[in-house]
Amino acid sequence: MDPEALKKYSTLHPKPAGVTLQYGTAGFRTKAEHLDHVMFRMGLLAVLRSKATVSTIGVMVTASHNPEEDNGVKLVDPLGEMLHPSWEEYATQLVNAEEQELQKTLNEICQKAGVNQHKDASVFIGRDTRPSSEKLSQSVIDGISVLGGQYHDYGLVTTPQLHYMVCCQNTQGQYGKATLEGYYEKLSKAFAELIKQSPSSGESQRHWKIDCANGIGALKLSEMEPYFPKEVLIHIYNDGTKEKLNHLCGADFVKVHQKPPRGLDMEPNERCCSFDGDADRIVYYYKDATGRFHLIDGDKIATLISIFLKELLAKMGQTLQMAVVQTAYANGSSTRYLEETLKVPVHCVKTGVKHLHHKAQEFDVGVYFEANGHGTVLFSKAAESTVRQLAKEEKDGERREAAKVLENMIDLINQTVGDAISDMLVIEAILALKGLTVQQWNAIYTDLPNRLLKVQVADRRVIDTTDAERRAVTPSGLQEKIDALVKKYKLSRAFVRPSGTEDVVRIYAEADTQENADALAHEVSLAVYHLAGGRGAPPQP
Repeated sequence: MDPEALKKYSTLHPKPAGVTLQYGTAGFRTKAEHLDHVMFRMGLLAVLRSKATVSTIGVMVTASHNPEEDNGVKLVDPLGEMLHPSWEEYATQLVNAEEQELQKTLNEICQKAGVNQHKDASVFIGRDTRPSSEKLSQSVIDGISVLGGQYHDYGLVTTPQLHYMVCCQNTQGQYGKATLEGYYEKLSKAFAELIKQSPSSGESQRHWKIDCANGIGALKLSEMEPYFPKEVLIHIYNDGTKEKLNHLCGADFVKVHQKPPRGLDMEPNERCCSFDGDADRIVYYYKDATGRFHLIDGDKIATLISIFLKELLAKMGQTLQMAVVQTAYANGSSTRYLEETLKVPVHCVKTGVKHLHHKAQEFDVGVYFEANGHGTVLFSKAAESTVRQLAKEEKDGERREAAKVLENMIDLINQTVGDAISDMLVIEAILALKGLTVQQWNAIYTDLPNRLLKVQVADRRVIDTTDAERRAVTPSGLQEKIDALVKKYKLSRAFVRPSGTEDVVRIYAEADTQENADALAHEVSLAVYHLAGGRGAPPQP
């Protein structure tokens, strides 16, 4: 480590006074103009992480579904997973270190993490389409270069594509080729094989309407289009040529506002979907003949995938252990359907993709989705080799065919992280193979009416939770109050949890009617306001 070079480069990327940031599930995210020093230092950290793991590490410059003027950065670990929690702390330390402490902080991290500084370092970089992303990724490159790391800049890619590249590279190509062509070829080949088997294969055109949030998804989907089977016609809306990223469009907008994105004309009963700004989330929706809007969120996506995988495993005669992982925000109807009708075990974990991903790794087949549309399916090494072997060698025709379908599913799913493009192809393949319409998919179960609220508090840390955030431990008396309120309504539940980013407490309530869900949410918000130090005027119904 050359102290002079570090000092020289560090002054080119100075830390603004009074800015402190925390590395969370989404990495670092804030206004783009406050991020130059962060990017430089994440370049430094990526080199150390690469030396520590003796692997290639990814750095993705994106702020996902945030407004266009924001930006952010997250690191990708060797198998395409999110950064290890102990390194999240190092990231926070490094970004908040004063200029003159930088060398010392780097040395401390090397010592704590046992980094061998003589190892080579290799970093993959990707960025989204924000106006600030190119300059910020250059700052990352400065950080990598000053510590002598090698890098490959993929330029404009979706977040899941960068995760995929990192995994391909570190599995020496076993997971696939670490190029965009490799990604397009692997996914489109698996998809084409699957829809060949569908009842209506080749007969009719398949029209897909996709809102790409004016983001990177539009660019990459157009690049991928020539790889799709001839009968697939994609219509991209909000492609980024006219409007601002995530403005009145994208998966987050549709989920929160429960209405279609701007610029997309929907025919009755026509299925449409929306990606978010960096294409790692997807939601579906349609309007019925009366013009009513229906959202199909991550819970329903997980259910559709689970039904399909369970049927395949049964056809193969396999007793592989399958489970679905959800958070407390999952609609109670989905949990009930999965457990009682489908007889698939459901596990609830704390909010945040890393918790879901980690839990899903415990099973042969682990399906996880957040209600917001971020999710994927993980297959254990043993399960995957069983499936591939059966697809090759199984004597029984029906079992072998089922194994082939599952083998193609495994290739179509991006197991590193939620991926809107991959998830869309998985969903479209399942709907085609099962001959389901969007209305039939939506009718698998009916969501319980629910309401999300937030209450401003002086200090969010007064609320502590347990049981995967479903019960409040402090302040005392709050959980008892919530329990009493829940008893007043049918099919009801409610929970509160502190926000990870601001001094607010988030409240979720569901009940048999919208009126009751609203009333319960309001009463719980009053309890939080009075018992947890609410700020400003009390919540109004």
